[in-house]
Amino acid sequence: MNRENREQYQVVIQAKDMGGQMGGLSGTTTVNITLTDVNDNPPRFPQNTIHLRVLESSPIGTAVGSVKATDADTGKNAEVEYRIIDGDGTDMFDIMTEKDTQEGIITVKKPLDYESRRLYTLKVEAENTHVDPRFYYLGPFKDTTIVKISIEDVDEPPVFSRSSYLFEVHEDIEVGTIIGTVMARDPDSTSSPIRFSLDRHTDLDRIFNIHSGNGSLYTSKPLDRELSQWHNLTVIAAEINNPKETTRVAVFVRILDVNDNAPQFAVFYDTFVCENARPGQLIQTISAIDKDDPLGGQKFFFSLAAVNPNFTVQDNEDNTARILTRKNGFNRHEISTYLLPVVISDNDYPIQSSTGTLTIRVCACDSQGNMQSCSAEALLLPAGLSTGALIAILLCIIILLVIVVLFAALKRQRKKEPLILSKEDIRDNIVSYNDEGGGEEDTQAFDIGTLRNPAAMEDQKLRRDIVPEALFIPRRTPTAPDNTDVRDFIHDRLKEHDLDPTAPPYDSLATYAYEGSDSIAESLSSLDSGTTDGDQSYDYLRDWGPRFSKLAEMYGGGDSDKDT
Repeated sequence: MNRENREQYQVVIQAKDMGGQMGGLSGTTTVNITLTDVNDNPPRFPQNTIHLRVLESSPIGTAVGSVKATDADTGKNAEVEYRIIDGDGTDMFDIMTEKDTQEGIITVKKPLDYESRRLYTLKVEAENTHVDPRFYYLGPFKDTTIVKISIEDVDEPPVFSRSSYLFEVHEDIEVGTIIGTVMARDPDSTSSPIRFSLDRHTDLDRIFNIHSGNGSLYTSKPLDRELSQWHNLTVIAAEINNPKETTRVAVFVRILDVNDNAPQFAVFYDTFVCENARPGQLIQTISAIDKDDPLGGQKFFFSLAAVNPNFTVQDNEDNTARILTRKNGFNRHEISTYLLPVVISDNDYPIQSSTGTLTIRVCACDSQGNMQSCSAEALLLPAGLSTGALIAILLCIIILLVIVVLFAALKRQRKKEPLILSKEDIRDNIVSYNDEGGGEEDTQAFDIGTLRNPAAMEDQKLRRDIVPEALFIPRRTPTAPDNTDVRDFIHDRLKEHDLDPTAPPYDSLATYAYEGSDSIAESLSSLDSGTTDGDQSYDYLRDWGPRFSKLAEMYGGGDSDKDT
């Protein structure tokens, strides 16, 4: 029987007895028979050769493809396991069995390179591990297939010769000196040329530069180890044929020390000497610092720039020195301050030295050598001003202040000129106010004849702020008769102005207006007024509002302290 051909059978069984006069009796029943599977079939690959492709840039663990064998058995008898048993790609690829799908998944085991090798061959075996020992003779329970994997080319970015670079250079090299070279190549078969550049975010001061063609790194500014001992740069390599393909590499530049800084005083020293000092007395211990960092450590030497009769320096040979007195007693009234030049040298090559000057003040001290007071003049000398100079400056400031005060006082005492000198000196058009007045019927305040007779007016004058295009002779307007209506007169004058070539330019305005008649305020002119204030009462002006308050005070009844 073969389960793979037919799995179930149905059998009808009849039972019949043989006895009795009535003849035999019988009965039937149906039996269903199901064949159980026996692992009697090996797994089989559908193809003898399988072709797969993978990109060279695929990372480790990338699935390349899968293989699957089929088995006519079922259940555990159909379970298989896959493994690579031979081929030239056993080190580059791996295979694992997927239990759910019964597939063999081939994955990348090591980085691939199209330029190194383009084809790998694997021999894959599937094997059934659940073999019934009763049917071992039916074997073998396994099968093999050939898997060929083709590597496809990818346009890869440039590859540097190192993962990082370290260059060391002395700080005293000349600008433009090459400090090192980075190298990169295109790993593709096309071998595209490479262009190098610096990431300026890692070199904001633009101290370095790089040749784009050969990758030589050189200085574009002087180096100073005391400012920065390390420079961490990033070099970018890009393919000329495909600039998007770039690679970065770290370049570390270490600046080596050169003895190019002279030692100096470590701190500012405020040194004093007592008037009662004795020879050989210690007044100050000094030390020095140097920005350089020699390999053997710092070593300084102290000496005087010249022989000094008052002080001497004693080197302690531990990068410190003592300042000692050489004479008996000092007088601050004769000399209040001494300047002592001290030479400080180092021991590196080339030797650097500097001269620091100590300012030594002469002070009064107690018997224990504690300072009590020093010369005031000595304290002012560093500022560059003497007492006499300060006094002169203060006197100048005081004189300027007095002048300002006197000028302000004279200005306050200046009296204002009165608006009206006296009541008897009231003249027409002298008092200015912004109120309307008596209208055109108030002919006492202004002579309308001036408008009627242009000959009485001043000769017209040309504008001085512009150059006239042509010079015209002013026109004489004929005198209007006395009975001419003012409205018609103004209209005629307006028409003449519009046609007059000597009239002012457009930004000037000559206005003629007819006031009308009968102002409700009547005439405010004082020409027809009485000779005395008592002839007419002006108290009604107060009822006209605040605009006429000034007139009410001037002409109203009662004495006013504002008449002047």
